[in-house]
Amino acid sequence: MNFDHEPRGYDFLRDNRLNKSTAFTADERTRYGLKGLLPHRVFPQEGQQIRVMENLRRKESDIERYIFLCALQDRNERLFYKTVISHIEEVMPLLYTPTVGQACKEFSHIFRRATGFYITPDDRGEIRSMLDNWPQDDIRVIVVTDGERILGLGDLGANGMGIPIGKLALYVACAGIQPHYCFPVMLDVGTNNDELREDPLYLGYPHTRIDGQAYMDLVDEFITAVQDKFPKALIQFEDFLTPRAISLLDHYRDLVLCFNDDIQGTAAVALAGLFAASRISGVKLTDQRIMFVGAGSAATGIGELIVSALVEEGLEQKDARKHIWFVDSQGLVVANRENLAEHKIPFAHEYQELNFIEAIQSVVPHVLIGVSGRGGAFTREVIQMMAASHERPTIFALSNPTSKSECTAEQAYEWSEGRAIFASGSPFSSVEYGGKTFRPGQGNNAYIFPGVGLGVVAAGASRVTDTMFMAAAKTLAAQVSDDDLTVGSLYPPLKDIRGVSLQIAKAVVEVVQKEELATEVIPENLEEYISGLMYDPSY
Repeated sequence: MNFDHEPRGYDFLRDNRLNKSTAFTADERTRYGLKGLLPHRVFPQEGQQIRVMENLRRKESDIERYIFLCALQDRNERLFYKTVISHIEEVMPLLYTPTVGQACKEFSHIFRRATGFYITPDDRGEIRSMLDNWPQDDIRVIVVTDGERILGLGDLGANGMGIPIGKLALYVACAGIQPHYCFPVMLDVGTNNDELREDPLYLGYPHTRIDGQAYMDLVDEFITAVQDKFPKALIQFEDFLTPRAISLLDHYRDLVLCFNDDIQGTAAVALAGLFAASRISGVKLTDQRIMFVGAGSAATGIGELIVSALVEEGLEQKDARKHIWFVDSQGLVVANRENLAEHKIPFAHEYQELNFIEAIQSVVPHVLIGVSGRGGAFTREVIQMMAASHERPTIFALSNPTSKSECTAEQAYEWSEGRAIFASGSPFSSVEYGGKTFRPGQGNNAYIFPGVGLGVVAAGASRVTDTMFMAAAKTLAAQVSDDDLTVGSLYPPLKDIRGVSLQIAKAVVEVVQKEELATEVIPENLEEYISGLMYDPSY
């Protein structure tokens, strides 16, 4: 290890990026003043992982496991990431969906140690100087939220900080972004959640949300400050309310290096799933009718990327849009509805007004995509109707956390007599039905955004474009093997996610080069170059 200065003794053990705990060798213990501060035995990192997992599994609830993992990250960052990477299928659901939803709800009650950066309306005029308080100067990835639409849980205010923290942990674990490049930010503009504001332990700005020009001025000051302090930083907008998410992306996407994961990342992972599902059903994407239940930013983001894919397959855009249908809380989205939200207008058909069940009967979709945040929206009747119309109906229940999933994997398989092609936003265990084992794939954005981020950082991209997400979707779909499809999984195993992210990063860099958006000199051996940038937590 090389350091600008050599800390000693407890300072070394208290620095989570330097600490190796019992893995320090005898020579290191002498050099760093650690003799007498550690038990005798030198214990390698592999052995430390065994102890970590033993203690993790001893916890009685997932929220306790989440707290345990956060504490490990605070004291030994490399052991934390080594454990996550080595046990990704077991640990990722604890760090992110579904457990992160509960962690956000309880954030102010389980708070242990300050992590991340908080900006409130009281900080107007000072954001740039505040950024100097952050200990790292070379930030490459920022995840920012205002906490207004956390997963399917709604307005959680400052408690939503669990989302940027969790997403950035996945950037590191799943794609090898260097931890010191990461910066979680909460735009704490208040909350309209009365229960939170009345909670005596709530840690956030205890006022109703600011809105209008005051809100935009605060966001703009933050974006401007970031451009000055961290000019190479990729900004990921996360869990903003639909109208806000769309307007922020539209406003900033051509001005700064940014994207919205709920809109673009979700779209890419869903499209990849549709590409894979077509290999099972044998029905080309251009021959499918796709119905969404829910018409927020995630839904229309998926819809737009599907349209782009259909256009690439040779359809005119107006014809491509005819394949996409939306059902919201008022029923089928149709052109003659009054006060139709702007983001829904491109998908509004000249059609009669129908409820959800009537829409399925009339449109007869091949694919049903749930992004409604309504747990149980795909009832037995819905699944059976889909199965009655198609030999292999595609059912995506993408809402998070698990309690908001439109149906479970078991329900999808049972109600379709084992014929459904199923994927979900939250993880589900394998299902035994009709003498066959199904391993449902999780359409987790972690398959997309870490690799996209790695590619953007590797190329020093000046902008993020939708073409990059199309490339990411195609690359992800190509990583799905025939063996995966045989057990009903539309995504590769999570244990392979770092390799998947590497391939996505490579595809993104190629797009960056083609679109002349690179600011870094990129060697010819692209895969070796990107792989060399990836963080290795081993010691």
